[in-house]
Amino acid sequence: MGRDEVEDVPEFLRTYTFDEVQPGERLDKWLAARLPDHSRSEIQRWIREGWVRVNGRASKPGYRLEPGDVVEVDVPAPQAYEGVEAEPIPLNIVYQDEDIVVVDKPAGLVVHPAPGHAHGTLVNALLYHIPDLQGVGGVERPGIVHRLDKDTSGLLLVAKNDRAHRELQRQFKEREIEKRYLALVEGHVHPRLGRIEVPIARDKRHRKRMAPSKEGKAALTEYKVLGYYGDYTLLEAKPLTGRTHQIRVHFAYIGHPLAGDTVYGRRKQRLKPLLRRHFLHAHYLRFRHPRTGAPMEFTSPLPPDLQAVLDYLNASQGSTKGGPP
Repeated sequence: MGRDEVEDVPEFLRTYTFDEVQPGERLDKWLAARLPDHSRSEIQRWIREGWVRVNGRASKPGYRLEPGDVVEVDVPAPQAYEGVEAEPIPLNIVYQDEDIVVVDKPAGLVVHPAPGHAHGTLVNALLYHIPDLQGVGGVERPGIVHRLDKDTSGLLLVAKNDRAHRELQRQFKEREIEKRYLALVEGHVHPRLGRIEVPIARDKRHRKRMAPSKEGKAALTEYKVLGYYGDYTLLEAKPLTGRTHQIRVHFAYIGHPLAGDTVYGRRKQRLKPLLRRHFLHAHYLRFRHPRTGAPMEFTSPLPPDLQAVLDYLNASQGSTKGGPP
């Protein structure tokens, strides 16, 4: 078996010496296995840029290692991205450790910078509260593994290092992460338990919108009715896929658009001015810790503005088995 020795060297410089290797093992693959906090593509970039040397010389990602080779790695500092600045925006951080952060995002906060939203985003806030996040998983969207719409509130999971970022992305891809939302929709939804399976694609006429389409990507949402509030239904929606605007598009498709949704529902909302956004809150999040594998579970209560809507409907029209869990 191979033997790795890490010498006492300056910060960001580590020298690995090994004398028993599998002949022909690629340099980039070998380093990726020994530097799990960094992706293989990142290590390949280091090699191409000269941050990695074999026997004192620059090498290539596909170099085949031999017994006795000495590998030196100067780990560069994370890239700074001039377009994203740290800003002292308040954040409700509900959990944090060396690998992850769970944030309870307020409505009105865009997740990451984009044209027209260079400042005042969740990423700007994260970089202020967690400076080491810069460059994790990409310099423009550091740490972000999933998103919430600007006007959707609730739980958002963020990775603090590349290893956690890759593992959480894998869990999302394999549908191992469970997210549930509280939604108030127009009309009475029947049956009380159901699923909506309709593919979604970019709307050909309105490029900022999504639409049901046979040519779209598969999209599946399960739901459970929690109660009826007058002419509205409070339900818990569980998306099993992660398409843009999935819950909003699916419930509009079955004739029950989200209350307050002026994009996929009525332009003139009956609950205005009480409800100034679509009624959607990410209230439950379950996943496995990217380092330990331990199950992690978080819940978030309805924010005051959405709870006020339910209280108003309950007082004015009454409810049947209503109330969030």
